[in-house]
Amino acid sequence: MKVKMILPALAEAESPFWRPIKYSLFPPLGLATLAAYLSPDDEIDLQDQHVEELNLNDSPDLVIIQVYITNAYRAYKIADHYKKQGSYVILGGLHVTSLPEEASPHADTIFLGPGEETFPQFLKDFKNKSPKKVYSSSIRTIEKIPPIRRDLIKRNRYLVPNSIVVTRGCPHHCDFCYKDAFFEGGRSFYTQMVDDALAEIDRLPGKHLYFLDDHLLGNSKFAGELFDGMKGMNRVFQGAATVDSILRGNLIEKAAEAGLRSLFVGFETFSPENLKQSNKKQNLKKDYIKAVDRLHSLGIMINGSFVFGLDEDDGDVFKRTVDWGVENGITTSTYHVLTPYPGTRLFKDMENQSRILTRNWDLYDTRNVVYQTTNLSAEELKNGYDWAYKEFYRWSNIYKSSMHHDSTKHKLKHFFYTGGWKKFEPVWNFLIKTKNLNNMLPVLESILSKVNTSNSELLINEKLQPTKPISNSALRDTTAHS
Repeated sequence: MKVKMILPALAEAESPFWRPIKYSLFPPLGLATLAAYLSPDDEIDLQDQHVEELNLNDSPDLVIIQVYITNAYRAYKIADHYKKQGSYVILGGLHVTSLPEEASPHADTIFLGPGEETFPQFLKDFKNKSPKKVYSSSIRTIEKIPPIRRDLIKRNRYLVPNSIVVTRGCPHHCDFCYKDAFFEGGRSFYTQMVDDALAEIDRLPGKHLYFLDDHLLGNSKFAGELFDGMKGMNRVFQGAATVDSILRGNLIEKAAEAGLRSLFVGFETFSPENLKQSNKKQNLKKDYIKAVDRLHSLGIMINGSFVFGLDEDDGDVFKRTVDWGVENGITTSTYHVLTPYPGTRLFKDMENQSRILTRNWDLYDTRNVVYQTTNLSAEELKNGYDWAYKEFYRWSNIYKSSMHHDSTKHKLKHFFYTGGWKKFEPVWNFLIKTKNLNNMLPVLESILSKVNTSNSELLINEKLQPTKPISNSALRDTTAHS
């Protein structure tokens, strides 16, 4: 059987603000995971439109397309094309699960939720010529999944081809998070067997790993055993976690010992009212500065995530946020305009309040304002978002932020990592076009090498740094971040 698996490019990947490096980081692991359930005799073509031109001049028996909100229209066009040619078309992913009635006319079968249990069932039904129109996930487990078909991935087209996922979902339920709808009707957070996760890591070549899990530290028992097993593997890795998990116990120290060198942290907002509005309870009454200092003391760089446009935000939120990030040595910042994705509690609430302004899914990219704002106008929100990115990544702020670390090595790592990520776009574009992007991986591994901080430096740092809880007033006093 000829099988075509497609990840269509996101709409923002072709906008005037397209940063090709951002969309050339990770291969489409979801599709490669499903491919593991296909027969070894099947002829499989996995295409990622972010790094290659799609070939639509073929006639596969089965076409599988992964749909996100901002590639939805493109995904539907591709699906319609193959349906007309007589291929059997499957659509699945976050957007399909959120709006099945929209996706269904474009597919022979749609998948709602994760596919580890439903896709093997579909293959049996398809072989018996009795496939269903809809497969909905109810059994949630990844304890016994086959190894990902990494042989289908064009490794040289990605900066970090060794991406990996060892958990599904998240234990928290923020109102604006897209994932809650995807995992509705079953467990919303579950893990792989530790031995299986370690075996998958062991199969990956090289040194660098990137955990794409929404919350790598979400299950402390699993994460602790995983990090214990990774010690001695000589890996450096990046991942994501919450402020709460960084401050609790010694799990973050275990992660650092196992090779964690960079962490995506969802700070999102400094306002307690905004946190309550978003149901982001895990951040309430948490000391952001203490979490930052703890990560820095372990030599871990921070990618801070921040959301603009929550109802309590005012015109000063952009400067406060940027200043806070610079003053606290945040390595990189990711900013988002609040986006009410369909299927989320936020979308339902705004829809009930008649605050949804457009259902053009191409605009739901966290860069555009698609809802009726409160304290800020849509123009103020958009302009403030754009200003925050430009301001945080000024050379002067990159230098200033890097100087907040104790060791010279950490200062240099910060400076080169931040500058390289945002200031050398022509170089990245050249490497992508010449298919040499993966050759930069040794440079990334070098930048992510361990920072050793002496006990005396840590003790001095602890005495000098205040640990009082963060608040909006404190932020104004000390000035804020990105």
